[in-house]
Amino acid sequence: MGKSLMIQGTASDSGKSILVAGLCRIFHQDGLKVMPFKSQNMALNSYITMQGKEMGRAQVFQAEAAGIEPDARMNPVLLKPTSDRKSQVIFNGKVLCDMDAVEYHEFKPQLIERISDLYQELLKENDVIVLEGAGSPAEINLNSRDIANMGMAKIANAPVLLVADIDKGGVFASIYGTIHLLKPEERERIKGIIINKFRGDIALLDPGLKMIEDLTDVPVVGVIPYAQLNIEDEDSVALSKVSRLYNTQKDLDVAVIGLSKMSNFTDFKSLESEPDVSVRYVFPGDQLGSPDILILPGSKNTLEDCLYLENSGLAKEIHRVRNEGKMIIGICGGFQLLGKMLHDPNRIESNHGSLQGLRLLNIETYFERKKTTTRVEAKVGEETISGYEIHMGRSENHEQHYFAQIICANGKAVSRNDGAVSLDKRVLGTYLHGVFDNSTWRRKLLNQVRESKGLSPIENITMPYSEYKNQEYDKLADLIRENIDLEKIYQIMN
Repeated sequence: MGKSLMIQGTASDSGKSILVAGLCRIFHQDGLKVMPFKSQNMALNSYITMQGKEMGRAQVFQAEAAGIEPDARMNPVLLKPTSDRKSQVIFNGKVLCDMDAVEYHEFKPQLIERISDLYQELLKENDVIVLEGAGSPAEINLNSRDIANMGMAKIANAPVLLVADIDKGGVFASIYGTIHLLKPEERERIKGIIINKFRGDIALLDPGLKMIEDLTDVPVVGVIPYAQLNIEDEDSVALSKVSRLYNTQKDLDVAVIGLSKMSNFTDFKSLESEPDVSVRYVFPGDQLGSPDILILPGSKNTLEDCLYLENSGLAKEIHRVRNEGKMIIGICGGFQLLGKMLHDPNRIESNHGSLQGLRLLNIETYFERKKTTTRVEAKVGEETISGYEIHMGRSENHEQHYFAQIICANGKAVSRNDGAVSLDKRVLGTYLHGVFDNSTWRRKLLNQVRESKGLSPIENITMPYSEYKNQEYDKLADLIRENIDLEKIYQIMN
């Protein structure tokens, strides 16, 4: 039977996900079979496993750090907001239904036994499970039916490390307040404190560390310095930190439209690893300018985002970029937005019925209740690429110019078409998430754009994205090893 360790935070974006990934990497390096686990995740960034199941991307990069294949059991409950009031509830990789916050709060007790069963399965299969909490354990209005923080720690009988972000300010107050808002039996579970994102001379921090230990009777087991690591972050808070300016030191300007219901923004992380590419996000009020590549990302509510583009003036700007002959790429919901019409007769996504799209591709999309969740391999020209599909819609291509031919879906040989391409090949649309993670295809596409600008092509010198990520996970593990009391953490786990 394996051991458990849970990472909880004083707030969202305290660094829980990254710390779990780093600890998974360390335990993996130390020869242990380790797996991440987050009982409840709310995110629009998701992933499809080899079994065709959907899960949050945080547990995906944590699994990569642990050296294992992502498994939907790592994230039993995934909540994907569909509006300001409702979320799609996914359990163990499959859609249950849509619920509003009150309905879901009432429903949570029914999930406890099912989550516990999945967790016990994983505990038998692994040496260590590193659990991640959600938000803060001190959400006292929700704690009576908590399944994400101390409620999950109780199910797992797991010791807890509390991580706090010093970069935001008020770190000692957040630590003290979090611990003292917990019930006595919950406080007993907290065995260590980690302060994250520290800048400066740690000697100035030492008096505060001693005081917070005396006030809480919990030892500080690490102070992790602020570091620039290129690791995916699924939290929507990460969008507040993305670049909104073109780095003019780079040859290619890639602009991603910031949709109101944007999903899977991690699709474009691999582009940032290219030496000649600057990736920026464009929101209403920003200057779109004349990017070399304009990307429309995925959306959890394509019809709402169709209206958002029109009302914000971004639709007009997208047409201007098209008239300038620049390349435009739509991924999943972005692909649907590029079409002529969006039809939702059963009001699956919204109450708008049918809406006119951007009319840049000759396709029509029909929204259906069945959700497609598929891992695929496909041919784009001579290149074989991999990716995954997560969508509710079905698009009809009226010109028969397709982006790719799907040759394998969830491990089975198939033959079907995907996406669409305009006659001049400057507008591309595909349902495939992760398409930019294919380094050879990505470089060919970028070189096409370089040549259109009169620039010489660059050889594919970028290492495969999986290798690049592994290097970043190793850097993260080194950073954590150097700045926490790992021996103490092993003692806590035992």
